[in-house]
Amino acid sequence: MTSDSTATAAVTAAASGTWKLGDRTVHRIGFGTMRLPQTGPALVPHAVPRDREQALRVLRRAVELGVNHIDTAAFYFSPLRSANELINRALAPYADDLVIATKVGPGRGLGGEWVEHARTPERLRAQVEQNLRQLGRDHLDLVNLRILGTDSVAERFGALAELRQAGLIRQLGLSNVHPHQLAEAQTIAPVVCVQNPYGIGATPAQDELLRICGEQGIAFVPFYAIAGAGRQDGAGAAEPAQVRAVAEARRVSTAQVRLAWTLHRGPHVLAIPGTGDVAHLEDNIAAGALRLSAEELALLDAAHAG
Repeated sequence: MTSDSTATAAVTAAASGTWKLGDRTVHRIGFGTMRLPQTGPALVPHAVPRDREQALRVLRRAVELGVNHIDTAAFYFSPLRSANELINRALAPYADDLVIATKVGPGRGLGGEWVEHARTPERLRAQVEQNLRQLGRDHLDLVNLRILGTDSVAERFGALAELRQAGLIRQLGLSNVHPHQLAEAQTIAPVVCVQNPYGIGATPAQDELLRICGEQGIAFVPFYAIAGAGRQDGAGAAEPAQVRAVAEARRVSTAQVRLAWTLHRGPHVLAIPGTGDVAHLEDNIAAGALRLSAEELALLDAAHAG
């Protein structure tokens, strides 16, 4: 937590700089909605629904603070709460500069249990239409194809490319992919972003994909940048000494240090930290203004290398 909450609240997403998602310019600090529908771990059948008004306040505050890149999915839900429907209720009619990115592939049943990934054009179209209904849109700004495994993405990405040609989708991206899958998708349609797990302690393979995206001008959008190995359960492991040292010296949170380090990995890196708490949201956005020194980066790079 920063030492001056008033100063933190005044920092907007504009301080993080900008990057283009296709033809849309967004601030590099965005907002991820996975944690919004519930308190505690996400993506579990019996999650405790978050207070509705609290969730709506977080979304509206994010936009007030300049966030214009929101990440969501139809499978982000808990009993009584759906991220997409919260976005619709809080933010519609949508601002012209707001980019709402969603993802398809994974699916959950009505009880919250995971079901088989969508692999056919028919099921992928059904998921796209589900997102359209829930968000109250006639097109989706950006759809990421989420992948499990290393097999071909051609049929699935091709199906989404057809929906893009039909006007249901504006831009396409990939999630949880390997370099060969990115290369394969690019032969089918433009890829404007790659969403993969990344943060301090990520694998060399993820470093390599971040580098490839930078060379090709593709946005790299890390998820679990704060939670790390805790993934959807949230951050839980002890922080490396280097992260704690930088946080204490700067009088900021370790989460802010992690976000700032991630943004320093390249101008094409976009952050989408998620929270259901307004104060945490403001701290996350303020991390976009945190400029790390060469000495601090060296310390954190050492923590990253393990």
